[in-house]
Amino acid sequence: MNVGPSGFNNAPVTRALVIACTIFTIIFGVRGRGNQLGWSYQDIFQKLQIWKLIISAFTFSSTPELVFGLYLLYYFRVFERQIGSNKYSVFLLFSFVVSLLLEVLALQLIKDPSLSILSGPYGLIFSSFVPFYLDIPVSTRFRLFSLHFSDKTFIYLAGLQLLFSSWKRSIVPGLCGIIAGCLYRLNFFRIRRVKFPEFVTSFFARLSWPLTGNLPPPSAPARNAPGNVPVYAGRQMEGNFPAPVSSTPEPPEDAISMLVSMGFDRNSARQALIHSRNDVNIATNVLLESQSH
Repeated sequence: MNVGPSGFNNAPVTRALVIACTIFTIIFGVRGRGNQLGWSYQDIFQKLQIWKLIISAFTFSSTPELVFGLYLLYYFRVFERQIGSNKYSVFLLFSFVVSLLLEVLALQLIKDPSLSILSGPYGLIFSSFVPFYLDIPVSTRFRLFSLHFSDKTFIYLAGLQLLFSSWKRSIVPGLCGIIAGCLYRLNFFRIRRVKFPEFVTSFFARLSWPLTGNLPPPSAPARNAPGNVPVYAGRQMEGNFPAPVSSTPEPPEDAISMLVSMGFDRNSARQALIHSRNDVNIATNVLLESQSH
């Protein structure tokens, strides 16, 4: 399944998150403390080990979980390209806070003193499965031993592996992450209208750029750049394509490639760009609306 250009182009927040998770996991893994970073209700409210909430959010407890987790974080960079780094930062923060609160509530309801939450950005990862399920179209279907699969199946399998990696310790944060993603999707507290000051996303871009060797990021994201296409920021057009505009120039190849990488047919992507006067934002929404009918 193609999700756009390889690497972290137009995804500085994801790049910073992947780097942070890798560094923290290596540091605590070398010291043999990876399995000790999981937190319990007693750790937070009796021992007041608040630092565990922050450290555990960026540290996987084992190498297999690191591999699957980074794979999913890297894949989900497509959402940062679609809605922009600013709103993606809001999505990550909302997912982290809400899933953390739900985890605390779940531990209180379960009342199992031996149960601790597995360390790792599970809330961030599993909240991304909500837009993945709703907004990413299937581009390829195939059969294997009379079973039907799609190109999205491999992402779901990686998620299931991560979800059941440590039974209740991983299932609880995974489910809390999914709920957080649903609340964001439902625009809880009108969260999808919130935006950070631009210096926040610029900070992530400058923080991660020296470690990767990519081109330095622009000072502000282009509104209609192919990497900043809002998919679930609100449907702007309904039904079929609008009437074509004869003076519209031929759509640029990079815009067509971005829509194709999101799973749309090339000819449909070209027609949508022509009818939307080469506005990638509107073209994406038109394609999504046409699929829903």
